[in-house]
Amino acid sequence: MRLAIYTGIILTSGLVCLNSASAADPTGDWRVADGAANIRIAQCNGSMWGVVAWEKTPGRDEKNPDVSKRTRPTLGMPILIDMKKKPDHDQWEGQVYDAEDGRLYSSTITPISADQLEIKGCALGIFCGGETWTRVAPPIPSHDAAKAAPKAKSAAPSTAAAKTAATTPAAAKPGAAPVPAGAPKSTGATTDRVGDICLLPDVAGASH
Repeated sequence: MRLAIYTGIILTSGLVCLNSASAADPTGDWRVADGAANIRIAQCNGSMWGVVAWEKTPGRDEKNPDVSKRTRPTLGMPILIDMKKKPDHDQWEGQVYDAEDGRLYSSTITPISADQLEIKGCALGIFCGGETWTRVAPPIPSHDAAKAAPKAKSAAPSTAAAKTAATTPAAAKPGAAPVPAGAPKSTGATTDRVGDICLLPDVAGASH
């Protein structure tokens, strides 16, 4: 699996300053520069995490140093690991997982506009590079806030409303990614096979 597909640590380097406050939310789904994958970023227990949410060519994590994980699909695999916000900067730093060699490297993500995200990574602190990802789905509400929010009480739907709901296609989940160009067509009710990344075992287990 090419490093360019999932981590984007091969092109340009350098930081770009933010132009507006609206650029400062890195959550949502992002298309990597070569279009081969989407990475979904969400805030889980105070840190940013990113996983593979869609891929043009399915793969497996064959180079993972943990032998038990070498057969796991790359879809849903964590790529951005436990990224913390830097004080007084709209930038998050943590680790990026390189599926090409099964190693972790230091990394930063920086929103440079509402629809562009710069990712940088460094091996041993000296070999650095990066690329820009493009937004394909809107920001995702904080998972922590969603858990803390009280559930609103709602009245039972009327018979007419129930009939309407039964014949109306379900709305897409907030934060769910649209079907990317070139993505395989879904045969079920939804094309989102990853969902809330904070609930994925590899993220939930590491972020607590």
